[in-house]
Amino acid sequence: MSLQNASINVTHFIIGGFDTLSRPIAVGVVILITYLLAVLANMANIMFIISDKRLHKPMYILICNLAVVDIMYTSSCSPTMIGVLLAGVNTVSYVECLIQMFVFHLGTAMESFVLAVMSLDRLIAIMYPFQYHSYLTNTRVLLLTFIVWFVNWFLMSFFILFFTFVFISLSYCGILLFVKLSSNNEKKKMGSTLVSHLICAIIHYCPAFVRIIFTRFGVVLTLEERQGLVIGAVLGPCLVNPFVYCLRTKEIKHKLFKIFKKFHTYD
Repeated sequence: MSLQNASINVTHFIIGGFDTLSRPIAVGVVILITYLLAVLANMANIMFIISDKRLHKPMYILICNLAVVDIMYTSSCSPTMIGVLLAGVNTVSYVECLIQMFVFHLGTAMESFVLAVMSLDRLIAIMYPFQYHSYLTNTRVLLLTFIVWFVNWFLMSFFILFFTFVFISLSYCGILLFVKLSSNNEKKKMGSTLVSHLICAIIHYCPAFVRIIFTRFGVVLTLEERQGLVIGAVLGPCLVNPFVYCLRTKEIKHKLFKIFKKFHTYD
């Protein structure tokens, strides 16, 4: 049979890119610990919000959705990296690879869109505080969340990255303009509500824009540097997001203190 008529049946892929690491086990342990902390922290956030009816509000629905996205996003590739670095399993099946790629790109897009929706939430909360609960009801936020998940199944990640970044930037321009016209007491209160979202947005977008800018200006990154940026882009937001919202959100922080106080009483 001629080579032109021959067919190739691909069943597995060999995972490369980690061969040049000087300390693969140390890197694998760091990724493993970070991954476990990210999953546990996000699951705790989800459980806090679901179990407490007082937290069944638009902002907490969005925080819960962000936690779901973070778990999905980091789980799309972290177990595979851990397997390669700690167990030496450097192959992945064809179907498993396709599923992981799909979930990874869906997670990237969803992270951007969720942050964009959360910036809209903060924009409305600051500019229309008295109409906030009439504009953003639980039903509307759930519908918006469903639309975001649905839309992200065929869209290009490059378009999503810049569209959501521009939307968030414009939202903050509107917020800053409104804050500038407010009193000092209102400025402090508005600032405290924006810090959490701003930290999450910066951590999510920085690695992606660093890669794009370096490529644009012809800066050649080593394989380890590219891997570091990708790993940071995946694990960084997923680990930081739940802690940011736990520590800076009054209701969740209060619930945590009550749980710790309860355990301390039992001891």
